[in-house]
Amino acid sequence: MSLENYIVTPLDSAILDSKEQYAFYFKIVDHSFNQLIKSIIKNEICNEQETVFFRQYTELLIYSIEALRVKYLFNEEDKMKIDLTESGFPNYMEFRYLVNDLSLKNEYLQKLPKVAELKKEILETLFKDKEPVSKVKLHQAASIIYYTTIDKRFIFKRFIQGKIIQTKEHNAQFLVSWSFYDITYNRPFICFLYFDYEGKDILDYKTKIYETLKIAADRSINMDTIAYLIDKKLPKVHPKRLKKIDVGPLHNIFAKDENILTHTILENISNKSLDMNAFCLSLTIEETYSKGTFKEGSFLNKQELQIWEIEKQKKYLFTSHRVLQLLYDKIPEAINILTAAPFVVERIKESK
Repeated sequence: MSLENYIVTPLDSAILDSKEQYAFYFKIVDHSFNQLIKSIIKNEICNEQETVFFRQYTELLIYSIEALRVKYLFNEEDKMKIDLTESGFPNYMEFRYLVNDLSLKNEYLQKLPKVAELKKEILETLFKDKEPVSKVKLHQAASIIYYTTIDKRFIFKRFIQGKIIQTKEHNAQFLVSWSFYDITYNRPFICFLYFDYEGKDILDYKTKIYETLKIAADRSINMDTIAYLIDKKLPKVHPKRLKKIDVGPLHNIFAKDENILTHTILENISNKSLDMNAFCLSLTIEETYSKGTFKEGSFLNKQELQIWEIEKQKKYLFTSHRVLQLLYDKIPEAINILTAAPFVVERIKESK
């Protein structure tokens, strides 16, 4: 039976309900992110240091989605949900459940049969009894793999803190990155802060910086607000530039939002103008930089703060040549507002 028979019509459901759908969805996400990284490097959308961190954060997301695939393999009761906002990614709660599951993995494993016993039962069923393995046994086997192979440290959490490193970019001494999964937009964001430090050793102030970022910059809000909060709470840090990358939406057959790109892809998959594996990935970059300073506070307790200038948003799109042709034909107005012409990436090849 072809995969098409397993996937409901594009506008029907936001729930993945078969192992074929999980595998196909993971294939789309994995391919689109790998192509995104290649295109970012090729087109110099991020500098070298940013690209390294960008790759690390997206690898965590891919790892987490693969963990979800394993978790729901042969699970007849629960199904993974794709978020209904302009996202195309799993609902944030799915990642939260992953962390909770793995925190209690020892308790769950104790309730499952021993590996040797389960393996023996499955082999006897297949080779001795010549019967198919029950879904209960398959689910138990998948659960054992899930709890024994998935590492909680690599799950994409609501907030992920990157290290502080030295840099020569933007006339700054240091660069710190972080990533978060915004629960309103249900998309991953990756951020970079370039700054100078007036203390002796940045390690002495590291914990304070990390704590501030987690409080002030763990969600998508206005750039000048984030920049001001960071600047205000960290008197020894002098920010130079703040960069926020909005990764998504991922427009594909599993997305259920009202975005014009998503709707166009779904409509043309439905009428057979596009293959089921058609996708495009949006990327929005916001940046603000310091163009001067001012003093705020009382006469005896003044603090020097930055005056921020917000740059125009940069909007990019990554997709295959076939999808791009169709988008130019159907919705040219949505393509013409992009910062640059869409970047062509490799299509997903059909499985043999």
